[in-house]
Amino acid sequence: MQSPDGIFTEQPPGAAPASPKRLAAIAGVFYLVVGITGGFSEGFVDPSLYVAGDAATTSANVVANEGLMRFGVVAHLTDAVFFLLTAVTLYLLLKHVGKHAARLMVVAVIVAAGIISMSAVFTFVAMQVATDSSYAGAFGPLGSSALVLLLLEIQHFAVLAAQVFFGLWLAPLGYLAYRSRLFPKTLGVMLVLATVSYLVDVVVAFLLPGLAAQIHGYLGIVPAIAEIWMVLYLLIVGVRSPRSTDRTPAEEAERSPLRVKAP
Repeated sequence: MQSPDGIFTEQPPGAAPASPKRLAAIAGVFYLVVGITGGFSEGFVDPSLYVAGDAATTSANVVANEGLMRFGVVAHLTDAVFFLLTAVTLYLLLKHVGKHAARLMVVAVIVAAGIISMSAVFTFVAMQVATDSSYAGAFGPLGSSALVLLLLEIQHFAVLAAQVFFGLWLAPLGYLAYRSRLFPKTLGVMLVLATVSYLVDVVVAFLLPGLAAQIHGYLGIVPAIAEIWMVLYLLIVGVRSPRSTDRTPAEEAERSPLRVKAP
C-alpha cells in the first residue's frame, strides 16, 4: 500500500513517478494559483498605480489605493511561492525524462521567484513613502513623490527582468513535455515558442521602448495560449498514458522478451 507521501518519494534514476496523475493535478492547482496571483498583481495592481514619468500621479494613485497596494504585495509574494512549488512538482513529474533539463527548469524559476519577491519589497517601500508624512517632511512633497516613482520604476523594471526567467523556464518544460509523451507534442512546441516570445518582448522593451508598446500584446499571445493550455491540461487531463506505438525503437528493444543481453 502506497504511503500518503508516496508521490514525493525519491524514485530510482530514470524511473517514472509512482503517481503521475496526482502530481500533475497538484502542479495544475499550483500553476493556477500562479496565474491568478500573478495576473492580479502584474496585470491589474501594478498598471493601475505606476504611471511612467509622472511622479505626482503615481504618488496620488498609491495614496488613494493603499489597501489595493497591500494586496498586490501579498499577491506578488504568493505568486513567487507557488511558482516555485509548481516547478518543484513538475520536476518530480518529469525528471525521469531528462534530469538536467528538469534542473534547469527549477533554477530559472528560483531566480524569477527571487526577483519577484524583491520587487514586492520596492512596492511596499513606495507605499510607505507615499503614505508616511515624515518622508514629505524630509524630502518635501515633490521629493517624496519623485522617490515613490523611482521605487515603483525599480519594481516595474525588476518584473520586466524577471520575465527573462519566466520565459527560460518554459523551454526545458516544453522539451520535457515533448519528450515525455505525457503531454501533446504540440503543447511542448508551444511552450518553447513561448520562451522566444517572452525573450523578444524583454529585449524590445529595453532596446526599443517605443516599439514595445505596439507589439507587447501580440508577443503575449503565444505565452498565454501555451501556459493556459498547460494549466488546463494538468487540471483536466493530468497526463496521458504513452501507447506502445509511441515508444522509440530503442525502448521497444529494451522491453522485448526476445532481447538477448550482451555478455
